[in-house]
Amino acid sequence: MTGYGKAEAVLDHKKITVEIRSLNSKQLDLTVKVPAVYRQSEYEIRNRIGKQLQRGKIDAYVSYEITGDSVPVNIDRKTFTAYFGQIREIAAENGIDWNGSALDAAVVPAVLRLPEVIQNDQQTVSEAETQALKRCVEEAVDHMEQFRIQEGAILIADLLRRIDRIEQLKEEIVPFEKARAETIKTRIRENIESLGIPFDANRLEQEMIYYIEKLDITEEKVRLQNHCKYFREVARGEEAPGRKLGFIAQELGREINTLGSKANEATIQKKVVEMKDELEKIKEQVLNIL
Repeated sequence: MTGYGKAEAVLDHKKITVEIRSLNSKQLDLTVKVPAVYRQSEYEIRNRIGKQLQRGKIDAYVSYEITGDSVPVNIDRKTFTAYFGQIREIAAENGIDWNGSALDAAVVPAVLRLPEVIQNDQQTVSEAETQALKRCVEEAVDHMEQFRIQEGAILIADLLRRIDRIEQLKEEIVPFEKARAETIKTRIRENIESLGIPFDANRLEQEMIYYIEKLDITEEKVRLQNHCKYFREVARGEEAPGRKLGFIAQELGREINTLGSKANEATIQKKVVEMKDELEKIKEQVLNIL
């Protein structure tokens, strides 16, 4: 089922954004992308999303941006002093005259850019930030779920309209059934008479009754009606009906195909084709429902 959910959390110097997108898929295909700073939370994020959304090709993105005029930083004095001292030692070993402030002014910015000298809040995650990230994921998942519920209600209504249409087509077949039997009898009788050979009329009548009984579609119509009724019950009464509706649609297809093979009448066959068309649309839409 398609869907979209987004949530943001604003902290003192950072804004966290979580976006979740979903496309149709029979199984759960989940991709989670998080910045390195939140890597320790990736497993929990993945479990939380997968547990609630269950199906679909889902892409989840976590991002952040630094906000405010300044970012709190911490200078590791021991690391800075070690770098700075080694640079001065190397300068002395190579005969470089260290004249104090001028060289210091050039070296200090370079030392500050070296690894582990500056640590800012961007690289460390507090417990408060971890909790804010979790709440953000929860909110994005909830938004996605609401999107899916709204879309699901629309899809269910469409499916039920198509089930109604299949039942209507089934009823439209009824007037042609009796005429079909008489047409078949007439055709068989005329074909035999055209051969110009004698035949036992009573035996012919018995054989025609047997043949027409094999083409009777009463049982198929009853089973089709029962499947339509069950389809409605599942669609309206279950929280995640998608898989079960798919199975019921397969059973509907079997009965409709049997109706078509037994039809032996042009108008009935046209009605069956219309049923198949509605059923194919049902099968496509069922894939979009949890």
